[in-house]
Amino acid sequence: MTETRKGFVAASKTYLKRLDGCFTDEILEIVEALATDLQQAWIEGRQVFICGNGGSAANALHLANDFHYGIGACGPAPKIPGLRVEALSANTGIITCLANDTGYDNIYAHQLEVKAQPGDLLIVLSGSGNSCNVVRAIDTACKLGLRSYAIVAFSGGLCKDKADQTIHFPINDMQFAEDTQLIIGHICMQWLTANKPTKNK
Repeated sequence: MTETRKGFVAASKTYLKRLDGCFTDEILEIVEALATDLQQAWIEGRQVFICGNGGSAANALHLANDFHYGIGACGPAPKIPGLRVEALSANTGIITCLANDTGYDNIYAHQLEVKAQPGDLLIVLSGSGNSCNVVRAIDTACKLGLRSYAIVAFSGGLCKDKADQTIHFPINDMQFAEDTQLIIGHICMQWLTANKPTKNK
């Protein structure tokens, strides 16, 4: 093995070890609460909204796909419809319209005002937890009677204290922040797949 290869393998193992270390028992307890709330939304036919910026916006689309289709279609149990879920970052027409006409800070809050109902669920994905549009989304969710989760890193930002439940990874690395978002989503996906409701609206 060349020195370059050894260096790459060592760096990769260090990265993976640090990532694994992010998931403490306290973190997993809140992830379990999220999975349970997603299951309840599935049973009751409530809407789930996911939002973020940049890589977190892309992760919102990824997880919306998993929750819309994957949880109901995967696994040995019969296929059933998945969650009623929407990534608020998905529609570029709506986003650019709202950003142009009302300001970028409103691109998610305005969508919630139009689409959300009391009892729905909001999941915010953010590295810093301070982006104005996701902070405003949580404020709007609170005003409308939604339950909110924030998955954040760094200091947790404003989202840490505003969300009903916060999954906070105190690590100063955006790649880890984005990795943890998908891992949480996939943990919830696999648990939901294994615990499909017998009836859902």
